[in-house]
Amino acid sequence: MSFKVAVVGAGRMGKLHARVLSEMEQADLVCVVDVDLAAAQSLARQRKCLALASAEEAAGIVDAAVIATPTVQHVAAATPFVKAGKAVLIEKPFTDDLRSGRELIALAASTGASVQVGHTERFNAAFLAVRKYAIAPKFIEAHRISPFTFRSADVGVVLDMMIHDLDLVLLMAGGRCEEVQAVGINVIGRHEDICNARLTFDNGCVANVTASRLAIKTERKMRVFSEEAYVSVDYGKKVGIVVKKSANLDLLQMARRMDVDDIADLAGNMDYTKLIKVEQLEVDDSAEPLRRQAEAFARTVMLGEAPVVPAEAGLAAIQCADSILQAVRTHKWDGRGSAREGLNILAGGGS
Repeated sequence: MSFKVAVVGAGRMGKLHARVLSEMEQADLVCVVDVDLAAAQSLARQRKCLALASAEEAAGIVDAAVIATPTVQHVAAATPFVKAGKAVLIEKPFTDDLRSGRELIALAASTGASVQVGHTERFNAAFLAVRKYAIAPKFIEAHRISPFTFRSADVGVVLDMMIHDLDLVLLMAGGRCEEVQAVGINVIGRHEDICNARLTFDNGCVANVTASRLAIKTERKMRVFSEEAYVSVDYGKKVGIVVKKSANLDLLQMARRMDVDDIADLAGNMDYTKLIKVEQLEVDDSAEPLRRQAEAFARTVMLGEAPVVPAEAGLAAIQCADSILQAVRTHKWDGRGSAREGLNILAGGGS
């Protein structure tokens, strides 16, 4: 049993999706679609399938589609399939326009089409390991930095990179974001290349999220503080640790019984890290995140399972990103009385 699928977009991500789908027994990669027919033909030859220039034509011969076009084209590329009641998996970010995203969701509701968003970090083995713990975060700190790749130049670092962590933060925080503070700088072009945002939720959780595509190294890390545990995870290396309160009650009780001088003496004579009980995350890295995502999409198409990342979650991440970008645009660079605000601080000029 298999389902017929199209990949729309023959760029970097389209090539990755085409590879994964062509390797799956439950998927029949029927065609590659791209307005640049030569690009579609080149990829189609590699994957032994049809090459088309029209999403409308593809919608009539497949059961589902993966949309891997530039962000600004996501909704337009997905619409013919959704109109036909076909399931779609749309690469992150879901869209660059909130209104068109809502309209696509409404269309999907009317046709019965399933819309899933490609937030692959949900399928990262390290994140799956973290989710096994019942943790209610009170503070989340995320860093996602890398050198400039010259890909996704049509959007800034918030929609290009930070969007991954915004999706995870919204999922883990579990509340409604009430306040956003942010600062960003554009260096290469007109979009922000570096951004830091602080999100405050109605349930008391606070998240500090940083993204940069101008770093000299690549790093994807997150730290989660809660009343139950502390978690540190490296999504790139797929490793992490957990320090649970329940496993360290004896140490906490000992510290509470000691006075300041005793604690000072203990600190001077013993390695604290040897006292605490630290668990290594049990990470099952047997499958790449993109493969796990494709298999989840296959279950949605073939078995009717609910999408792991429904369109509403993708839209929520976009709404959060939009709030961050609005905060970036209104940030006062020289204090509240400053006339300088927004981007272009290093690139020259005003916002």
